[in-house]
Amino acid sequence: MGVTRRALLQTAIAVAATGAVGATQTAVAGGAFAASSPGDVVGKITVGYQGWFACIGDGAPINAWWHWSPNSSQPPSPSNTGIVAWPDVREYTRTYQTGYAALGNGQPATLFSSYDQQTVDTHFLWMQQNNIDTAALQRFNPTGGEGPTRDAMTAKVRTAAEAHGRKFYIMYDVTDWTTMQSDIKTDWTNKMKAYTASSAYATQNGKPVVCIWGFGFSDDKRPFAPAPCLDVVNWFKDQGCYVIGGVPTWWRTGDRDSRPGFSDVYHAFHMISPWMVGRIGNVGDADNFYNVATVPDLAECAAHGIDYQPCVLPGGVTDRQRAHGDFMWRQFYNMCRAGVQGIYISMFDEYNEGNQIAKTAESQAWVPTNSGFLALDEDGTACSSDYYLRLTGDGGRMLKGQIALTATRPTQPVVGGGDTVPPSAPGSLHSTGHTDTTVALAWTAATDNVGVTGYRVRRVSGGTGTQVGTTSGTSFTVTGLTPQTACTFDVLALDAAGGVSQPSNQVTVTTDGTAAGTDLALHKPTSESSHTQVYGSGNAVDGDQNTYWESANNAFPQWLQVDLGGAATVKRIVVDLPPSTAWATRSQTIAVQGSTDGGTFSTLLSAAAHTFDPAAGNTSTLTLPSAVTTRYVRLVFTANTGWPAGQASGLHVFNA
Repeated sequence: MGVTRRALLQTAIAVAATGAVGATQTAVAGGAFAASSPGDVVGKITVGYQGWFACIGDGAPINAWWHWSPNSSQPPSPSNTGIVAWPDVREYTRTYQTGYAALGNGQPATLFSSYDQQTVDTHFLWMQQNNIDTAALQRFNPTGGEGPTRDAMTAKVRTAAEAHGRKFYIMYDVTDWTTMQSDIKTDWTNKMKAYTASSAYATQNGKPVVCIWGFGFSDDKRPFAPAPCLDVVNWFKDQGCYVIGGVPTWWRTGDRDSRPGFSDVYHAFHMISPWMVGRIGNVGDADNFYNVATVPDLAECAAHGIDYQPCVLPGGVTDRQRAHGDFMWRQFYNMCRAGVQGIYISMFDEYNEGNQIAKTAESQAWVPTNSGFLALDEDGTACSSDYYLRLTGDGGRMLKGQIALTATRPTQPVVGGGDTVPPSAPGSLHSTGHTDTTVALAWTAATDNVGVTGYRVRRVSGGTGTQVGTTSGTSFTVTGLTPQTACTFDVLALDAAGGVSQPSNQVTVTTDGTAAGTDLALHKPTSESSHTQVYGSGNAVDGDQNTYWESANNAFPQWLQVDLGGAATVKRIVVDLPPSTAWATRSQTIAVQGSTDGGTFSTLLSAAAHTFDPAAGNTSTLTLPSAVTTRYVRLVFTANTGWPAGQASGLHVFNA
């Protein structure tokens, strides 16, 4: 992580597993003790989510090639690289040019930024498509230069998790965090605790989940004594949290990678999740650890009423550990036959160490020619870029008893085995609605000899199509458009083998603006009572429904104001939230005030609850009783049923 370091089987499932593999292999599984009932981590697959990649030019406060290159002021190149595996970037709408040579197929060598919301949305879409339940968002010392970018990433993860029906929780990593004991409490109280109000925040046993990674490790990057560590664990428990410990491999014996004297700390956690990266590298290692670590660890946890969430690793690409899925599947099999309470995947997007499950270059055609990187087919077996996502999905199904316990992986490296037939073109592309800045599209499904996995939506200009989004369904809302502008779109279908269809028919739509009058607030100066993180008031008038203003949390009343630049007739105010693919229904209590001098304000519309419904575009219209002349328009927020703050992605002012 900061320095790169890396299920419940219910009684009936455990009994079924015993019968499936024989008493000698499942004596522990048959008697496995479950401290907790299924929740968002018990009985679930959790992935470690770094979210720590940035690129110069992406707008991130860190303004660097964060984690892509050691000299982060320069783009990554063969002599300046921080990664050992190359991502498949075909589904990102925005990527950034590197210093590497072109890919083997001639395409430019570009990389994604985690700071782009569409990147995070794509990652959580992959989780949804592969039935991955929960993401543990890694959070390192937030008091340094990385802090503002990490703060922003938390909000982006919340948005993506809500949109795709996934859960997330905060996973603090204490590596090199010397003032951790006090700082971690302040950070939770002042920043991270607010996220537990999200419907997507993971809970277990009715408590919000928090993980602390790094207590007890015997290296000099985590030199903490037992007492301050136990104080932190108990503090979070006193806050009503379910606390997971990311602990050393040999936590139970208190030796090798574990400091001695930490037994009380380890036993204070609600769940234990031992680290495994670098400990095993092949099937034989995995079987050995089943006997010397997994089985006795599980018994130790059972004796203390602690849930057990061991790691499963896809293996390092560079280290040639993956064996086209056999290594990872053996771990799934061993964990499930032992009867563990949950599984933690190390990691989702860890391209720095090469143990990522996120989509990865499948062959040398998708790797920069001068990089020296290996691809997923390094052992001679072709693997599609999403293979380890699919394998994780199957491991989750076995954990939950949805498929039988099996030592043979059910997921083939390439769906369809050498599928060379692309999907048919999507049909009947048409618009189902539009606003000043959005166009809703729909089409009829494409067909494929194996199966369509998704669609790529493009905006077409001058004969060139630029991707504006991807979806697994047959509808999509394009956002961030300019009012009163004609826009042309088409759609391509995709299959699991990387096949791409011919484009659909094109449809041209003109965004609103003329008939509804001119938006007097567009790109005008704004002010506010407060804002959180990077969600300043200017986001409400930038014409992009994906960006938004959010006030300080738990501090109503709050206000958002626009200066129209001069006295103007005002009759109608339209307030937006991000589009239906991102935010759930909520109601905000809003009053409208006006001023001609910016000092004295009068009430133009009394406070009332206004509903923001995704089915209606997540927008609400505030109509004044009669037209007024004013220069400054202020919205005063006093309640929000969806989040403890005022929120607006669009503030539009019209004279009729």
